[in-house]
Amino acid sequence: MKAFGMSLNLKGDPQVIEKYKEYHRHVWPEVEQALKSVGITSMKIFLIGKKLFMYMETVDDFQADRDFPKYLERHPRCKEWDQIMCTYQEKVSEAKENEWWAMMEQVYELK
Repeated sequence: MKAFGMSLNLKGDPQVIEKYKEYHRHVWPEVEQALKSVGITSMKIFLIGKKLFMYMETVDDFQADRDFPKYLERHPRCKEWDQIMCTYQEKVSEAKENEWWAMMEQVYELK
């Protein structure tokens, strides 16, 4: 198992934030199935203010930059979902040029 932490911002509008939360209370089944099909075994998204933190666990051979985008190809509704979510989101200042969700460095693990 691998674990990843990623960060992204929502636009700083309370209505946008509430709509984003509403979508995630009812994630489309095609999106969840596609995420699982590319090797994501667990995913959680946390929110404080407008900052999002996504934690995901994956199969051992998962490579985030290679495998995560593949979910968009699994079903047409996945691209639709992604396009809608992008209208609510904005990159964090720490994101690299080619990142949307910015990869975070793990600095500690309690075992």
